Amino acid sequence: MSTLDTTSGSVPQTARLTSGLGPKSSSRAIKDRAATVVMWLAFLIAMVPLVWILATVVMKGGSLLLHADWWTHSQQGITNREEGGGAAHAIQGTLIQAAMTALIAVPIGVLTAVYLVEYGGGRFKRVVSFMVDILTGVPSIVAALFVYAVWITTLGFDRMAFAVCLALVLLMVPVVVRSTEEMLKLVPNELREASYALGVPKWKTITKVVLPTAFSGIVTGVLLGLARVMGETAPLLILAPYFRSISTNLFDGLMGTLPTMINAGRDNMAIEANSERVWASACTLIVLILVLNLLGRLISRFNKLDR
Repeated sequence: MSTLDTTSGSVPQTARLTSGLGPKSSSRAIKDRAATVVMWLAFLIAMVPLVWILATVVMKGGSLLLHADWWTHSQQGITNREEGGGAAHAIQGTLIQAAMTALIAVPIGVLTAVYLVEYGGGRFKRVVSFMVDILTGVPSIVAALFVYAVWITTLGFDRMAFAVCLALVLLMVPVVVRSTEEMLKLVPNELREASYALGVPKWKTITKVVLPTAFSGIVTGVLLGLARVMGETAPLLILAPYFRSISTNLFDGLMGTLPTMINAGRDNMAIEANSERVWASACTLIVLILVLNLLGRLISRFNKLDR
């Protein structure tokens, strides 16, 4: 009887060990499912306003984007009460200012990140990192007022689109620095050590090994910075107000952009034609940022295939 009791008693214990359905395991499974449900609920809640905003913008302004005149004509000679015209002047102005801003901010941001990760040390590194943190929290209107005080009040220049680019640089640089810094930290040290073991100088290791490895992350950071500055309005209002005609010279006169086109029409949105132009301008800005992000994804993918 004792043998039978031992044998019969060992079967359930073995089953519990092999099945893994003890009290602790079932508790962990319940917690895992609860966490999964909470995660999906949070995701859906976050998607609701995003989908709502996109749907509203597309429904109220998407129809104008289907007309060729929207992409080829400006608002020159068109009043708020008249239909017609397009956003060519604002699209060109936004792209030109974004390109100039990136041309200045990207080298500064990438080189600063390289210094902080690869060369920096001691008090000066802490000072540089602290200043980047300060720039990260600077409001856009403060950057615009600073450039206004230096560029217009102190140096005596007129209001122009290039002054806007200088203000946007102050907003874009910290984004590029922090994103590039994190991407450089993710590059394995083994790659650097292998390059050093072959006798490759440090500067060449950075340019030939470290930066290409982190290229996709750097591109993502640049696009995040561009997405932020392309939608800014305060620097445009203070340094280069809205202009209805096509202007491509950053150093001569004012320049129309999509954010200022939206702002210029918001006071007359009771007029149907003007309201539709405002929503269409917002939709165009979203499309431009989406295209830039897709272009960055393609560049990153091709870079990975080349390696």
